[in-house]
Amino acid sequence: MSINVFNLPDLGEGLTEADILRWLVAEGDTVTMDQPIVEVETAKSAVEVPTPFEGVVHTLHGAEGDTMLVDQPLISISDGVVSPAGTGSDAAAPGAEHGASYREEELAGTTPSVELSVDEADPTAGEDEESSGNVLIGYGTSAASSSRRRRRKRGADTEAAGTAPTGAAARTHDALTGSPRLAPTVISPLVRKLAREHGVDVTALQGSGPGGLIMRKDVLAAIEQVADQRMRADAAGPAPTGLAGPGLAVPGPAAAGAPVPPPPPAPGGPGKGGPAHGGPAASPAGTDSRTGLPIASQEPVKGVRKTIADAMTRSRTEIPEATVWVDVDATELLKLRSDLKAKDPQSTPSLLALIARFTLAGLRKFPQLNARIDTAEDGSRTLTRFQGVNLGLAVESERGLMVPNLRNADRLSAMELTGAMREIIDVARSGKASPAQLSGSTFTLNNYGVFGTDGATPIINHPEAAILGIGRIVDKPWVVNGELAVRKVTTVTIAFDHRVCDGGAAGGFIRFVADCIENPVGALTQI
Repeated sequence: MSINVFNLPDLGEGLTEADILRWLVAEGDTVTMDQPIVEVETAKSAVEVPTPFEGVVHTLHGAEGDTMLVDQPLISISDGVVSPAGTGSDAAAPGAEHGASYREEELAGTTPSVELSVDEADPTAGEDEESSGNVLIGYGTSAASSSRRRRRKRGADTEAAGTAPTGAAARTHDALTGSPRLAPTVISPLVRKLAREHGVDVTALQGSGPGGLIMRKDVLAAIEQVADQRMRADAAGPAPTGLAGPGLAVPGPAAAGAPVPPPPPAPGGPGKGGPAHGGPAASPAGTDSRTGLPIASQEPVKGVRKTIADAMTRSRTEIPEATVWVDVDATELLKLRSDLKAKDPQSTPSLLALIARFTLAGLRKFPQLNARIDTAEDGSRTLTRFQGVNLGLAVESERGLMVPNLRNADRLSAMELTGAMREIIDVARSGKASPAQLSGSTFTLNNYGVFGTDGATPIINHPEAAILGIGRIVDKPWVVNGELAVRKVTTVTIAFDHRVCDGGAAGGFIRFVADCIENPVGALTQI
């Protein structure tokens, strides 16, 4: 038996480490080439890592939550071939059986492996599609190399056995074809784990995928339904004894029969001062020695949150920033967009896209703000200015603050910016943005008005030189032609690196953007 060791690949953008979020396989499982084996979180995004080998998982070299370095062993996969000496025969059998049972569970309710069936009928069938071509930066497989490796393996198996393929793959196929399909149609181990962690019984769910396949959104809907029922039960008052209580899920149509986790035991065991004996409910994380308060939770600062913290600290430490703001009458901008929407609703740019267009025009007029200062090891500094703008967009997501960027945004019209911004924001919020999409911006636009705030002092996205913030647009009293009127007013703020320019350039830039917002028709005809 030979064992292939797969090291954590280079994930690009100079990233040197990644945290293991969850393993998608277990020791003893049978894996195929290009199959995702682990989900890792880098400083940029969460990605699934596929394996370049096929066989039986021999060793997982890290646990969930561990930080792995690039080129450090990640997983070991054996080829499942029994050694001539026979010493590995007994050891290999349990692993193969475990792999078969896992694959049977993973593929429950689906048809047996198409690849195995095709290979048995025609070894040359499907060679053009053997490899998915999954590629990470600096790592990947090609269809040609995958086909060559698989043809050699099939040839060796056929010569050894003289008939159909043997080993772990054959045992897995036999187990799949011979076992009854009684389990729910859940393919993804992530979906199974999500359901298990939230006490959702997948056998009671109706899948929305092809052939009734249970998807992640089906489990999330069941979790949300249980949460809604729990909230309604809490609002109605204490539940009768024996029906529901604190920490117990109220079963609903989507979660009927789901296992209910028991409440956590009292500290020190039964009868040691827990809630049932009049003692206070204790926090699972203990008590803080400084404040004396119970600790609700503790978690290490790592992954994206660590990157955000480091970037904010570095920005405040290295950049001598200054902030300028101005109140702007956005009434004409809203009127212009309303008129455009009335004429052609499908071709109306968003407000943020229009403001982004004014911002890009301002950077062309004041290029000092589209710059970066680099510090060499000897302490010398270099001021770099750019031709063109990679516009960063500050986006709030479940994984924290993301700044995806639009490459060469200065070449896009307001309508093109609308589509490009919507797409990149959706990708960032879903956690699927690539490292390239989350780095390389030269100027950032931050729309904190979506949170209902009027103003802020945004932190510059290091190593950029400036960031523009937009507050909410609200009705305010405003003087127009010497008379008081109610107008749509917003606050525009710029934080800039005082090393790259003085207040004159920053003030001129923000005044230019403000004038464009107040007179958008004239601005759009000139830019």
